[in-house]
Amino acid sequence: MTTGNPLGVGIVGLGFMAATHIKAWRQIPEARVAALCNPSGRHLDGDFTGVAGNVGDNAPVQLEPGSFKAFRDFDALLADPSIAIVDICAPTHAHPALALAALGAGKHVLCEKPLARTAALARNIAGAAADAKGFFMPAMCLRFWPGWSWLKQAIDAGTYGKVFGARFRRVAEPPGWGHSHFVDGAKSGGALLDLHIHDVDFIQFCFGRPRAVFATGYTKHTGAVDHVVAQYLFADGPAVHAEGAWCMTPGFGFSMSYTVNFERATADFDLARGADALKLHEPGQPARIVKCDGPDGYVNELRHFTDAILAGKPPTVVTVQDAVEAVELCEAEERSAQGGRVVAI
Repeated sequence: MTTGNPLGVGIVGLGFMAATHIKAWRQIPEARVAALCNPSGRHLDGDFTGVAGNVGDNAPVQLEPGSFKAFRDFDALLADPSIAIVDICAPTHAHPALALAALGAGKHVLCEKPLARTAALARNIAGAAADAKGFFMPAMCLRFWPGWSWLKQAIDAGTYGKVFGARFRRVAEPPGWGHSHFVDGAKSGGALLDLHIHDVDFIQFCFGRPRAVFATGYTKHTGAVDHVVAQYLFADGPAVHAEGAWCMTPGFGFSMSYTVNFERATADFDLARGADALKLHEPGQPARIVKCDGPDGYVNELRHFTDAILAGKPPTVVTVQDAVEAVELCEAEERSAQGGRVVAI
């Protein structure tokens, strides 16, 4: 699908996620990064050299001078008619104000996860999105990642029978970027909300809403939950648990994996195996590598959002309500970990 003029994208918040999104937008010919916004002025020259994160090749990103507008004032960006899409890559605590303003200005809005610091604030965004002229999509990229898309399809199709059990794990050393935000649990929500929410959302995507959750965890750096292990209780569903942390000793790096046990197969994904990340074990056969080629989850989510806008139909793979429910479940896990009890959803 093509248009005569690419959709203008304005990115607000210029850290690691902005650099990551710029790389992805470059692969969407129907859109282009037309503006950058950061009240501090940092990276408004379009030079993201040295900005790195936990996923991707960390290749330097630099926008061509003169190819984009630079704003310190977000309202000025919103007043620019050439901006069709606002891509919110700012820290979590800034999401509600930015999202509400962008929706009020009639823009289409992509908002990084988590949607907001609290479920109440997330529901405010959802209410505004329901009444807005533009479309709103939370950037829950895991739903679009090839290895996870494969798993979702296998579950939905019953390719290997029903799921008996599933384990998801996402653990890391402390983030090396956005330090002032991430180490303040009141702003970031700790690893439970900022990192673990990926798997919380994907579990609900695959298995629906659990009836209850039991979690344990502790704080190490932020005052919030920095390491959580959660068990999800489904009425008639599989045994599912997930672990999330960002408080491992520096040098540990980043680990992302899942193991899902079906009736007739076991799927095992480990990011550390690179191109051989996904192994499938089937009865009577040697383990085989499942190749999950194609663009990464960032490109795929932007592709889906752009296609939805051009088609004039809301995005369907992930909705604002999905993002609200992910924050709600994270809050239930936090209450469980703090109280040492099962929490009904």
